[in-house]
Amino acid sequence: MNKVAFITGASRGIGREAALAFARAGFDLAISARTLNEGEQHEHALRDAAGAPLAGSLNGTAEAVRELGCRVFVVPMDLLDSASALDACEAVLAEYGRIDVLINNAIYQGSDLNAGFMNLQAQTLERMFKGYILTPFLLTRAVTEHMVARGGGVVINVTSGAGESDPPVAADKGGWGYAYGAGKAAVSRLSGVLAAELGDLGVRAYTLNPGVVSTEALKATIGDKGVLALRSGIAPPHVPAAVMLWLATAEQAPAFQRRTIAAQPFALEHGIVADWR
Repeated sequence: MNKVAFITGASRGIGREAALAFARAGFDLAISARTLNEGEQHEHALRDAAGAPLAGSLNGTAEAVRELGCRVFVVPMDLLDSASALDACEAVLAEYGRIDVLINNAIYQGSDLNAGFMNLQAQTLERMFKGYILTPFLLTRAVTEHMVARGGGVVINVTSGAGESDPPVAADKGGWGYAYGAGKAAVSRLSGVLAAELGDLGVRAYTLNPGVVSTEALKATIGDKGVLALRSGIAPPHVPAAVMLWLATAEQAPAFQRRTIAAQPFALEHGIVADWR
């Protein structure tokens, strides 16, 4: 029986590439996100320069996985609806009977997350709490409960530099706002707690910072010209995806818990991908 990887936020970007990487490695896939079909409209979602929804969908990712000859289960989930995450976990276990790897990659991306401090609204913080803390906590606890019962598993939590350090400039000048930074800081603390409390029960947990990655969301945020300006310090999404697969499968990986792994230099240092620059 194949191992199962459950990847959230798999409709585009890093999550989509992670699904393809794990499929190529022989995993069965469960993938989740809000966008089931291309072009769907969602409240509190990023849009491209023309105001249209970002490209990508769960069914599009599933089709690419099936073209590799792999099994994939599509399960819609919304981080702002905690019940949907618990329902997703239940559905994946009903489909496969196991979850060996959980990748918490999905994020709430409302444009209000990077509002300046004096303009930040309480409703934004409430959405941040649900999308970055409450729902990931509930999903992760449900999955790790199953992992402990089976004797182990791997959890990979995707953080950001915004959760690790102060912004270089104010939010209205291109830095990140308090809501986003606080949300990612919470993500950065999860894996260490899991390793400390569940490590002896077979659960491994990692914190991964992808760095700046050329995703649809980044292009929507800073534009194509901004992406070009960053090209010397930016990676394609298959780079952090390859690091995720390495962390889930490599014999050396357990030694890299209880720290934040910077995906791009880590990929080069350990020969996980060829230099893409």
